[in-house]
Amino acid sequence: MPDERPPIIDAWVQPWLPETVAKMPSRNFTLADRMAHGARLRAGMPLETLIEEMDANGVSRALCSAGPLIPNDDVVQAVTRYPDRLVGVASVNPWSVDGVMPAVHELRRLVSEHGFKGLKLEPFILDKLPTEAQWYPLYAACVELDITLQIQVGGTGPSTYTSETGRPGHIDRIAIDFPELRIVAGHIGWPWTEEMIAVAAKHPNVYIDTSAHLPKYYPEAFTHFLRTYGRRKCIWASDWPILTFEAAMEGLPELALKPEVERLFRHDNAVEAFALRA
Repeated sequence: MPDERPPIIDAWVQPWLPETVAKMPSRNFTLADRMAHGARLRAGMPLETLIEEMDANGVSRALCSAGPLIPNDDVVQAVTRYPDRLVGVASVNPWSVDGVMPAVHELRRLVSEHGFKGLKLEPFILDKLPTEAQWYPLYAACVELDITLQIQVGGTGPSTYTSETGRPGHIDRIAIDFPELRIVAGHIGWPWTEEMIAVAAKHPNVYIDTSAHLPKYYPEAFTHFLRTYGRRKCIWASDWPILTFEAAMEGLPELALKPEVERLFRHDNAVEAFALRA
């Protein structure tokens, strides 16, 4: 009998290669050391581990992103080795010493040469509001390239970073200035979840993903939004390897989602938000 489970797309994973992790400062593992799988986070994991764990949990594809700690070259390696399983999402810094245009050119290169489908930004790392002018050429480039902006929204875990950069009101401003830009706001926007819901409900191209959040702790307002008028605006994501796939899935059955809502949440909405092939 064929597998009747709906296909699953994870909207937020990162390659966590041992050679890259070995270069990370020890302070980056302060939170990881409190996790049950902190030891493997410190050691790093080969790409084979990512694919094996996707297979074990029924994840058919994943948006695989770079970031402040993960170079774009690691993502290029990942999508080159597993083009049917991993979709590239870039990360660039317009505040680098060379300025904003090299960042724009790098984004264009990754899209044209390697088929990247998004740009991920975590503004708290740079302590820059996402509405600052230096970001705007990148947003314009995303529209021109028909790729998606994926951005951290909500409070920050590390105590050394401000949460101010993650307020959902900044997404409202960006969506007004770039109405054609598809925006996937990560981490449910917590603790400003209701504000994030209002922004997603207001703008046709704004979505919310659940990266780094356990289903049993989804805010009640988000669960209601997911089940009802926001069923086409919510996207499941793990934040692997920060959360394992198992942890990010545990408790989903207790949400009692209708089958059509579950398929939207775990597959169809990601296809639409990132303009993927179905």
